[in-house]
Amino acid sequence: MKHRVDLAPPGQLDISHEPGKPPILRVSGMPDIAATRDWIAEHRTAVRAELLRSGCLLLRGLAISSPEDFAAVRDELVERRASYKEKATPRSDYGADVFSSTDLPAAQEIKLHNENSYVLEFPGVLIFCCLTAPQQGGATTVGDMRQALLHIPPDLLGRFRAVGWTLSRSYGEFMSMPWRRAFGVVERSEVERYCRARLVGYEWRDDDHLRTDQRRPAIITHPVTGDEVWFNHCAFWNKWSLDAEVLEVLTDTYGADALPFDTSFGDGTPITRDEIAALNDAYARVTVRESWQPSDVLIVDNILVAHGREAFRGEREILVAMGEPVQLADCHPAVAPAPGPVRR
Repeated sequence: MKHRVDLAPPGQLDISHEPGKPPILRVSGMPDIAATRDWIAEHRTAVRAELLRSGCLLLRGLAISSPEDFAAVRDELVERRASYKEKATPRSDYGADVFSSTDLPAAQEIKLHNENSYVLEFPGVLIFCCLTAPQQGGATTVGDMRQALLHIPPDLLGRFRAVGWTLSRSYGEFMSMPWRRAFGVVERSEVERYCRARLVGYEWRDDDHLRTDQRRPAIITHPVTGDEVWFNHCAFWNKWSLDAEVLEVLTDTYGADALPFDTSFGDGTPITRDEIAALNDAYARVTVRESWQPSDVLIVDNILVAHGREAFRGEREILVAMGEPVQLADCHPAVAPAPGPVRR
């Protein structure tokens, strides 16, 4: 049941809502970062209210030219910083909790997902900033997960509502990411303590290989707006979302039960190729995009809206920072989180 808060009206913000694009707020008269910070401080309440309404907002016309400028803008927009947990992709660290959005190859599309949907505390807000816009493509795509729920077949949605989903990961020196880097620790005992405290099943295998499973809800409720949303990495990390040739290589290299990432229903039942196709179709139906321009800032409510990335050509420098950490327990999860049974 929804229990909406009374959101402030848009007020003086002139926001454009065009089909196929995120909401865009064009700002003028920003000569430097000091003026930019002053503008954000003055309009922060209205900007955050719009974020709760639309789930994302692109600010265009700010004066941001460095990671330090972006960090200052982040600190005006959010009250608390958030950090990455159980890392999965390579990123460059600019300091002050500012990172590259991802260092994955330019030719690789990144499908929509909610950041850190598989951990017990995740960022409530993501902030992206463009320092260098690519020559072609490279938009940070976004999609409303309230709407995604409406496009998932009811019987499939009902199964996920009842049992949730399970994430299975393999960590090793030559697969995905080494566990020391992913968890930010040195000793095995530190990983074990982390996993026990955060409801992650784990098993050590040969060659310093770590295997984990964790069951999580596929559907949660936004703790402020009361909106129910599709919130997970289920399709994003499922084997059927991979290119067929990539899947064949990974299976031949690691075996079907030791892929770097895979997902299943929360009761361990495999998800079929057709079911993953239905989920990816729901994402596609709600995806919107806007090409980056230098100094653009895209603010995303990480619960209401998922994000991804188009493939691109040319140099691209997009920064990201996170804030307002949220506890899964505060989101009325449809399924209680639990350590999944590690597959053998």
